[in-house]
Amino acid sequence: MTPTPLLDKIEFPQDIRRLQKSQLPQLADELRSYLLDSVSKTGGHFASNLGAVELTIALHYVYQTPQDHLVWDVGHQSYPHKILTGRKERMHTMRQYGGLSGFPKLSESEYDAFGVGHSSTSIGAALGMAIADKLQFKPNRSVAIIGDGAMTGGQAFEALNNAGDMDVDILVILNDNEMSISPNVGALPKYLARNPLHEVKDLVKSFKHKSERVLGLVPGALDVAQKVENKIKGLIEESSDSDTLSLFDNFGFVYTGPVDGHDVIQLVEILEEIRNRKGPQLLHVMTKKGQGYQLAENDPVAFHAVSAFDPAHGLSKSSSVMPLTYTQIFGRWILDQAAVDERLLAITPAMREGSGLVEFAQCYPQRYFDVGIAEQHAVTFAAGLACGQMKPVVAIYSTFLQRAYDQLIHDVALQNLPVLFAIDRGGIVGADGPTHAGIYDLSYLRCVPNLVIAVPSDEHECRLLLSSCYQLDQPTAVRYPRGVGTGIDAGTDLETVAIGKGIIHRQGSKIALIAFGSMVQPALVTAEVIDATVADMRFVKPLDKDLLLQLAQEHDYLVTLEENSVMGGAGSAVLESLARSGLSRPVLVLGIPDKVTEHGDTNLLHDQMGLSAAKIQQQIEEWILTQNHSELK
Repeated sequence: MTPTPLLDKIEFPQDIRRLQKSQLPQLADELRSYLLDSVSKTGGHFASNLGAVELTIALHYVYQTPQDHLVWDVGHQSYPHKILTGRKERMHTMRQYGGLSGFPKLSESEYDAFGVGHSSTSIGAALGMAIADKLQFKPNRSVAIIGDGAMTGGQAFEALNNAGDMDVDILVILNDNEMSISPNVGALPKYLARNPLHEVKDLVKSFKHKSERVLGLVPGALDVAQKVENKIKGLIEESSDSDTLSLFDNFGFVYTGPVDGHDVIQLVEILEEIRNRKGPQLLHVMTKKGQGYQLAENDPVAFHAVSAFDPAHGLSKSSSVMPLTYTQIFGRWILDQAAVDERLLAITPAMREGSGLVEFAQCYPQRYFDVGIAEQHAVTFAAGLACGQMKPVVAIYSTFLQRAYDQLIHDVALQNLPVLFAIDRGGIVGADGPTHAGIYDLSYLRCVPNLVIAVPSDEHECRLLLSSCYQLDQPTAVRYPRGVGTGIDAGTDLETVAIGKGIIHRQGSKIALIAFGSMVQPALVTAEVIDATVADMRFVKPLDKDLLLQLAQEHDYLVTLEENSVMGGAGSAVLESLARSGLSRPVLVLGIPDKVTEHGDTNLLHDQMGLSAAKIQQQIEEWILTQNHSELK
């Protein structure tokens, strides 16, 4: 017999609705088991999905998806949703090229009502859908499922403010597990925690555990104890605790909760009642990140996103010695720089682990600021610190810096404040896909006044350029890729280099490869085959105009290489500089094509986009043939 007899019968949500409510707990157990088996083989987001199993089942049981809209915030908790909406047999392709996305995606399924990857967007999107249905006299319902971590983002409150003042039927489900990737920070999580369910549930659980052995000796005592436990929980959940309700009530939402997010039958009954209500509703659901897999419950941070692992033993550390990642290089540099400059302060928008700040937070807790999922605030906060004679370093992913573009310009650059942006995940990011790709930053940063932009090509360069930019009394950005470096020693000193000056790594003839950041390494490989000069420009802004003129004068062909959109990026800067100089040379601009990237293996994606050494060589040779044919004509 199959270990998942109920789940085997589920292909789409209508199959769930054929089940009796009493069968749903078994379906939840089977779904959680299937999820563990699947993700342990493919890797991917894990702990957050384990915590959303019962809620996902209940939503599809009550709501008439896909006509009703389920909008998942961030989307890393959507694997159970995918399994129940016709994609179970493709779970083995999760986050692989041509396979399932790790996030909801409009083009992947009609059940994915909205494509996501960034946080705090669900309420606004669901509100838009609800208004669209209302204007078209459609009876559909819209539901936003948002975690308490994502609720710290200002966009969520902008949407709450808007929705609470409108005559619209919308449900916001606050999935409260007291976590984002790391434990939550700030006043809002503390506010949400101020409800009696947290404390009494723990008290009842503790009492029950300690008394079960004794009560088991008395006939019927355990049944009575269980009824008492249920009654206590019921009284708490039915109470109108004004301290808990006031925030959402004042936003114009009818608040329900908090309720146990792992009691699937209770969730169904509450959702059935809420679905028939009019106006804005908010359901506060308490869940546990990693629910049902003890290792993930014990360490939800480590199990937030995983590589393939053995479920029987959990995560294992690789025995092989790997080069340091660029994130680790940054983490070591900021510790060393902080040791010699007490003005240095580190800021992260809820990405302590991902940005390499765990050790800094431990060593300098008074100089470390996790502002929550609030990128706009992070940048303006940094600007305020700089006005107070501090030297803030904002550690942020490229894709998330997009969310604070106005603050970067208005609050930092226009005032010429010394804020260093340590921009991680620049370029292709592999399995996380287009929502997390850092391929637009050079284009949107290059036009910002007063901003210096550095792009290190290896570990040592990363440390050099971080130190160099930190010393400047103006806005700076050091942009480095995801993953491991080249394996060279990064060093331990804090030496600096001249701003706006590049270097030549290899001297060739006729062809000059003008490489930026991560593209220096494939350029060097290509150059050995075609005997090209390789310049590591180090800076996108200011551009080394003297080196660029030298390369143009000494070579017949110029090729720019960048892991960024070809539209308006470093290659465009080279073309602009050459145009101003009046020097005409054939230039081939290579970078990310003007299209949405896919998810998958990073090396495969580089090859697909023409940025592997082999594809760079092929494109150059074909381009030169075209140039020669043109000259002959």
